Amino acid sequence: MSHHRFAAEILRQYDIRGTVGDNLNPADAYAIGYGFGLILMQRSGKPASDLHMAIGRDGRLSSPELAQNLAQGLSDTGITVFTLPCGPTPMLYFADQHYATDGAIMVTGSHNPPDMNGFKMVMGHRPFFGADIQELGTVVANVDMQPQTAKGEITPRDCREVYVDRLCAEMEYWPKDYAPNVAWDAGNGAAGEILEMLCARLPGKHHLLYTEIDGTFPNHHPDPTVPAYLVDLQDKINTENCDFGIAFDGDGDRIGVMAADGEILWGDRMLMILASDVLKDQPKATIIADVKASGALFRHIAALGGVPDMYKTGHALIKSRIAETGAPLAGEMSGHLFFADRYYGFDDALYAALRLMGAVAQRNKALSLIIADFPTPYATPEMRVSCPEDQKARVIAATKARLDTEGIEYNAIDGMRVDVDQGWWLMRASNTEPVLVLRAEAESPEALDILWQTVSDHVASAGLDPVSFRD
Repeated sequence: MSHHRFAAEILRQYDIRGTVGDNLNPADAYAIGYGFGLILMQRSGKPASDLHMAIGRDGRLSSPELAQNLAQGLSDTGITVFTLPCGPTPMLYFADQHYATDGAIMVTGSHNPPDMNGFKMVMGHRPFFGADIQELGTVVANVDMQPQTAKGEITPRDCREVYVDRLCAEMEYWPKDYAPNVAWDAGNGAAGEILEMLCARLPGKHHLLYTEIDGTFPNHHPDPTVPAYLVDLQDKINTENCDFGIAFDGDGDRIGVMAADGEILWGDRMLMILASDVLKDQPKATIIADVKASGALFRHIAALGGVPDMYKTGHALIKSRIAETGAPLAGEMSGHLFFADRYYGFDDALYAALRLMGAVAQRNKALSLIIADFPTPYATPEMRVSCPEDQKARVIAATKARLDTEGIEYNAIDGMRVDVDQGWWLMRASNTEPVLVLRAEAESPEALDILWQTVSDHVASAGLDPVSFRD
């Protein structure tokens, strides 16, 4: 195999992702491995014989073949490869830390449709994304990918037990008599087997849904941010009189939580609970949340003596921000939660579930009552307006120009977030889809309608069709 060119659209901001058999195939996987290996050697200054990589995969039907070709590409550069059994993305991140590998790549389509797949990458225990991914595309387009004489060994390595051991270590911080009654929904995603192993060791009662890993997702799509996919979890909570329920996305790095009364906790509400506990042990610590999070969260962190840090949306971006600031806790509205407090700083939904359970246990109070103590502003869901990829930057720039002309201040960390007396509104360009992401929050329904009209006017001024959050 010689030079290789990827379809440009699969080289995303946070990962490489495409439709298998269309713009993503085994040859791409091989090229990713080979190119990543070359970049790793160049950046580390080490020969291939001194480098080790870990590869993981989710339960999608295409993942075994893609992982095999990925491993071969790395091996052909001379790098030693450890292949992990099917499991969640955070298990790969854990293996990267536990085995002190030089890099790690996860084959996963996350929560995307079954015919899609992709690659999440780590180099030197840091996310490999953005410009790194573009460099990878350039490297494989300009190099002759010939296997080296001394190929790297490809060796299976099973870290499931040691990973579950590390998760269970969190129970040291639980009250000794804590015996929760919890419903769990793995959505036939990659976290299913680990969830079974974990719950077998947890105290209390645990009612598990859809833990069989099945890349066709026969019961419902594995995305815990979509209320329609949490219906079975709510039914299980009701029939088993559970304290609350927990769900995962397809690769186990995002968590969804539902209280006993059916209320869904979005990422900012979970952070409000968790920040209280972290700041008790680390006063004045920085807590990071993405630009879509509620203003109530940032005020809550400040009131507790912490330093709220509003940052860009994106799991790779947030992980980089944690390394930059030393923040012990971070999170996104989408359910990515990151703990550098007692953990490694990556997004692990299984670990986040245990931290949340511990936080509930310490309060000795129902989750629904805990969140009832927090302010509840009126907010839209995360709304998405179709916008061609080549037009997103233009629309954002034009909207900023109108705000500048009107003398309206805004936070430009990610698109624009405009704070007004009644609340705030947000417009940002998605880094993963051809859409603009919109959100607004206010202190009353009437104020929310006014804010949303403002957002809609900006969308219409850009020549796009506005949407209603009340549909």
